Amino acid sequence: MFDQILRSTKSQAGSARGFGRAGAGMIAGALLVASLSVPASAQRDPAYAQARAAGLVGEKMDGYLGIVGAETEELRRIVKHINAQRRSVYFERAKATGSTPEAYALTSGCQAIARTVPGEKYQAPDGTWQDRTSAPPMRDSRCP
Repeated sequence: MFDQILRSTKSQAGSARGFGRAGAGMIAGALLVASLSVPASAQRDPAYAQARAAGLVGEKMDGYLGIVGAETEELRRIVKHINAQRRSVYFERAKATGSTPEAYALTSGCQAIARTVPGEKYQAPDGTWQDRTSAPPMRDSRCP
């Protein structure tokens, strides 16, 4: 879906406004950055939002979503689905930036944890699950 919007915007921006390819690329880049700044919870299904709000799932240091407490089939399904999407994005973006998927995932994990809000769960550098408070979350020393 986002790819279709991006292609359409590139085409319209380049031709309708006379920006050419370079201008279209800048506009597309701005749209990509804007899309990444949208809260992750706004992009997910209601079951994920409920699980996150209830503290059943949380952001892990490795860039993936984790189950915080007792696992259920529904939680495993949600986490597996989201992590598969993330893995795909990490591989694509790592390839495009000349990085490794693991390094890209770690950076993404640091950013996801930084975006948590009070009451949400995140994995601390020591591997324990923490409740986000109004204070900044504990950061891994490898975070950029």
